[in-house]
Amino acid sequence: MNIGIACYPTYGGSGVVASELGKSLAERGHKIHFISYAMPFRLDGFSENIYYHEVEISSYPLFDFPLYTPALASKIVEVAKFEKLDIIHAHYAIPHAISAYLAKQILGDTNIKIVTTLHGTDITLVGLEPSYLPVMKFSIEQSDAVTAVSRFLKEKTLTSYQIKKPISVIPNFVDCSKYIRVTDEHVRRQFAPNNEKILIHISNFRPLKRVGDVIRIFNIVRQKVKSKLLLVGDGPDRSNAEQLVRELGIVEDVKFLGKQAEIIPLLSIADLFLIPSQSESFGLSALEAMACEVPVVASSVGGLPEVVIHGTTGFISEIGDVERMAKYSVELLMNEAKHRMFADASRKRAVEQFEEQGIVSQYEDLYEIILGNQADPSIGAAESR
Repeated sequence: MNIGIACYPTYGGSGVVASELGKSLAERGHKIHFISYAMPFRLDGFSENIYYHEVEISSYPLFDFPLYTPALASKIVEVAKFEKLDIIHAHYAIPHAISAYLAKQILGDTNIKIVTTLHGTDITLVGLEPSYLPVMKFSIEQSDAVTAVSRFLKEKTLTSYQIKKPISVIPNFVDCSKYIRVTDEHVRRQFAPNNEKILIHISNFRPLKRVGDVIRIFNIVRQKVKSKLLLVGDGPDRSNAEQLVRELGIVEDVKFLGKQAEIIPLLSIADLFLIPSQSESFGLSALEAMACEVPVVASSVGGLPEVVIHGTTGFISEIGDVERMAKYSVELLMNEAKHRMFADASRKRAVEQFEEQGIVSQYEDLYEIILGNQADPSIGAAESR
C-alpha cells in the first residue's frame, strides 16, 4: 500500500504514534509518505520505504495567521497524485482530516480513503472553542474510518459530537523489543550518586500536565525517602516549574533535562513515573515507562485507568490529590518486594496488551477493510458503535 500520513511533527503523543506507526508499516513493505511542515520528531536517519514531503507555508501581509489547512491540502493533492496514494491517514481531525477531505474533493478520486485517528486534543478543543464543533463533526463523519486511542476518547467523541459513524478503539503502542530496561549504573550515578531513588516525569510541560503537582509530590516523597526527580521535556510551564523548585529549596534534587531524543536510558534508571495530568486521552509516556519496568503513579483521568492498573502496575488518585500520590509513591519506594512485583506487572501488561506488532496489525486490517480487500470488519468490533 501507498499510505500518506498527515501529522504534527512535534514532541507529543500524536506525533510519536504517527511516526512509529509509519516506521513499522514501512518495515512491513508499505510505502509511507509523511506530510507535515517539519520532519516528524521520531524520524531519525534513512529508512527504506519512508518519504517526507514538507508543507511550505507562505506569509502574506493580508493574513494575520499562516494558512496551514489549504497549504496542507495542496501538498496532499500533489503527493496523492504523483505517488498514487491508497490511503491518507490523518492524525488529528483539525487540520489534518479536513485537509485530507479537501484534497480528496479536489482530486475527485473516491478510491483514496481517509482514516482519521483521534488523539484527544482535537476532541477537547470544542470545550475551549465551540465554534469548531461543526467542522470537527464534519471531518470525522466524512472519513472512511475513524479510530480513537482509548475507550474514554471514543465515548467522549460520541457524546460531544453525536457521531453516527462507527469509531474503532485502537490503542497507542510501544515497541517492547526497544523499550526494555537496560540499567546503566554509570548513568544512574550521575543523577543519584548516593543511590537515591529516582522519580521521573516526561511531558510537553503544558498546564494540563500539572508539572507543579509532580514537584509537590516529590517534595513530600524526598522528606521520607532519599530521592531525586528528573523532569524531561519543555513547554510553557517550564519557567513556573523552575520557580517552584527554587521556592521549595530543592534545586539540588531536581534536574530539568529538557527535550530528550533518547528516553530509554532515563526510564531504565528510574524507580517511579509520575503523571498527575488534568487530562490524558491515553498516556503514552506512562506506557513507555511501564515497558521499562517503571511503576506509574497517575491521576484518574481520561484513558490513564485503561493503561495503569491500580494496585497492580501502579496507583491512581484523584486530580490534584498530591498527598495521596506522594503516599502511594513512598509506599512503593520503601517496599522493594512490592516495587519489584509492580515493575514486573508493568512490563507484562505492556507486552501483552500494547506491543507494537499487534497494534500495527490492527491498523493494517483496518486499511484492508476500507480498501475492500478484507470482507470481515473485525477491527474494533467490540468497541465500535
